Amino acid sequence: MRINRIAAATSLIATLALTATACGGGSSTGSGGGSNTSPRTLTYWASNQGTSLDNDRQVLEPELKKFEQQTGIKVELEVVPWSDLLNRILAATASGQGPDVLNIGNTWSASLQATGALLPFDSAAFAKIGGKERFLPSAIASAGAAGKDPAAVPLYSMAYGLYYNKKLFQQAGLANPPATWDELLADGRKLTTGSTYGIAVEGGNVSENVHHVFTLGKQHGADFFDAAGKPTFESPGAVAAVKQYVDLIAQDRIAAPGNAEYANNQSVTDFATGKAAMLMWQAAGATLKSHGMSQDDYGVAPVPVPAGAAGDTATSSMVAGINLSVFRNTRNLDGALDFVKFMTGKEESVVLNKAYGSIPPVKDAQSDTAFSTPELKMLSGVLGTSAAPLPQVPNESQFETLVGTAVKNLFAAAAAGKPVTDESVKAELAKAQQQMPAS
Repeated sequence: MRINRIAAATSLIATLALTATACGGGSSTGSGGGSNTSPRTLTYWASNQGTSLDNDRQVLEPELKKFEQQTGIKVELEVVPWSDLLNRILAATASGQGPDVLNIGNTWSASLQATGALLPFDSAAFAKIGGKERFLPSAIASAGAAGKDPAAVPLYSMAYGLYYNKKLFQQAGLANPPATWDELLADGRKLTTGSTYGIAVEGGNVSENVHHVFTLGKQHGADFFDAAGKPTFESPGAVAAVKQYVDLIAQDRIAAPGNAEYANNQSVTDFATGKAAMLMWQAAGATLKSHGMSQDDYGVAPVPVPAGAAGDTATSSMVAGINLSVFRNTRNLDGALDFVKFMTGKEESVVLNKAYGSIPPVKDAQSDTAFSTPELKMLSGVLGTSAAPLPQVPNESQFETLVGTAVKNLFAAAAAGKPVTDESVKAELAKAQQQMPAS
């Protein structure tokens, strides 16, 4: 199951620093707050990882019952839709009333860390959950700003891969998937014929946009922020990355113009139904199966990089995933840490990541045969060797929204037949940078 995350900028983010002190102590009253639970009860906000909220409850409730049997602590579960999750978390950090434990999109880690509302996982906290060394370094790197104690621990991990339709590749005379971006464009032109396009994209999906341009930005030597955390959206590398991605419709024309409006996984459907020969996606296997596509129908390879790339320029994915955090004002800290230890233990890591088709960020869980499929083995390799976390800065969520929207606007222009130039790309990115709040 694909790990979704939609980082929506809201007015609450601008006030997070001002409300941080209100999140550190628990004298609040009211409903739904971790500060109101008894020592034998925890509240847990889970993100929607499955095919529906009910599916998540079906996956999680037996595991929470297992935890209750082991510890005597009852977990009150609420599965929160992605469309609501960030706003719910921001409201909780502002009010000081939140759950004891919650899932967060890993790209939000630094933004939420800056509020002071989440428990820092220092050496003592890590010791209580079995140690920091149990987790993949790349996954830990997406749990908060560098040089600070993480604000969360990894729960589900994922990376992007290039999915390709074996039959369409064979018909086009292509023996192997593209390894470089030039090869992707050349193959895409051969594959674009009749009603089939070379690749499908989600031009109307803000999060997908920013994930891909971040990866391409790394390939062009751009990070979108400087060492001081100030945005550099107008840098030559950032402009080149955005134009490269939008040109899949604008100039190279290997993606359908209608993809500019896609925002709800339609690109996966196009790939599964043969309307597109390639797709850059996170763990699409379960969705492709639901559309009648077998594992023999497609292959998965790393997202292409520039020829001769090394180091950061060989980045082929952002570090995708879900992290698990503890609200700092919980009245049941020991129970909350026990729950984190349970959820990230080897046994539960296997059960949960298997259910959701994700990769365990816990090292010893990856050896389970459930994660030995060609798809997951390849994605796991990407996660461990060529994936980079999105910028771990306090304003990261605004970056996702503003840059992702800029790319969406450029895709819309391309679909309408308007030229997309370095100048028009830079203008959109300049507009996005101007809207960023001061650090």
